[in-house]
Amino acid sequence: MIVKNSTTAAKMVVVDAEILCQPNVSVEYIGVSTVAPVVGDEDLDFFEVSATATSSSRPKSREFRSADLVSVDISRSDSGVRCSTNTQTTIIDSARSSNVIPAIRSGSYTDIGPRRSNEDEHIRVDDLSAQLGSLYNWPLPGAFYAVFDGHGGSDAAAYVRTNAMRFFFEDANLPQTSAVDQAFLEELESSHFRAFLIADQALADECSVDAYCGTTAITALVLGRHLVVANAGDCRAVLCRKGVAVQLSQDHRPTCLAERQRVEKLGGIIEYGCLNGDLAITRALGDWYMKLPFGSASPLTAEPEVKKMLLTEDDEFMILGCDGIWDVMSNQDAVNVVRRELRLHNDPQQSARELVNQALCKDTDDNLTAIVVCFTSPDHRTSVPSQRPRFRCCNLSEDARKKLQSLLGSN
Repeated sequence: MIVKNSTTAAKMVVVDAEILCQPNVSVEYIGVSTVAPVVGDEDLDFFEVSATATSSSRPKSREFRSADLVSVDISRSDSGVRCSTNTQTTIIDSARSSNVIPAIRSGSYTDIGPRRSNEDEHIRVDDLSAQLGSLYNWPLPGAFYAVFDGHGGSDAAAYVRTNAMRFFFEDANLPQTSAVDQAFLEELESSHFRAFLIADQALADECSVDAYCGTTAITALVLGRHLVVANAGDCRAVLCRKGVAVQLSQDHRPTCLAERQRVEKLGGIIEYGCLNGDLAITRALGDWYMKLPFGSASPLTAEPEVKKMLLTEDDEFMILGCDGIWDVMSNQDAVNVVRRELRLHNDPQQSARELVNQALCKDTDDNLTAIVVCFTSPDHRTSVPSQRPRFRCCNLSEDARKKLQSLLGSN
């Protein structure tokens, strides 16, 4: 990990001979190594994250440990973090990896919330090869998940969900290879990017979908240990790594400095906290009443941000959710709910339901949809370190034991 221009003010608290360090660090950008935890000139994957969370961290010359907590305040937006202003993020070392393929399991739940209708749609495919048949020619097992949060009606979200497998796996010109290498992964990112634009153009051509109807979209493709997340709008993907929440996608809202600058550069305005005084998001599929002709740069765009990462043995599960959840719950709170539920019954379906119910209890004013994707096998949960407080046993002196016996006897 590399953190530039950092200043740290740490408070040290000693509890049962353990030292917990909680520093506040101002950073310009964050680089997370996907190769080894050694500071140097190795290749870095840069990604922006804006979760309120804690993470595993040690001074940069040492290996990270889960007992150390770091809170990072992003105060600027530079080349590494394109869209993070006045937010908090989690620094996570992604160097630990193994050759073990994740055992994929998933569950989902959706609720209408206080709205008159549910405009959310979602997709869960745990086994892509079974779903796609002869179209699936990759050497590793794959899975695909997506959440579509509609607005202006449910037609756009429903249309994209119905045709998602065609948009993302038939029309997007997926790379075909017998080896998953860097070139393949880059082409996979490009195909996911194209799929969003294909879906957007299809909405423009579909006469059954009104031009004032649109949807945000977030997708996650798991291929072996490789994870590709694409997002346009304010749905969000959050990873649980050893109990710590890691945000994998950026919310595209007018409050995001980089998005605001992009919008204004293309002639759009931010008014009343909304794009052109109308939409609370800056990226979406559909909404063609607000877009320029296809192929022209527009303040409202369907272009997604696509990121890839390598899953590690520390990655427990991922949450995909609409903004109805994230508007009332922090990333860490959501991870804590799901993690607790998985420890109780090990059921991702029930965990997704409980997450939605918790958001409902916090008076969300929107539809709610959550997908929980587990990366560990059912019998792996016993190896997850407990976050419950530890109690230290102690030996009583003879006098103390006699006094205790006397007190117990008198009662």
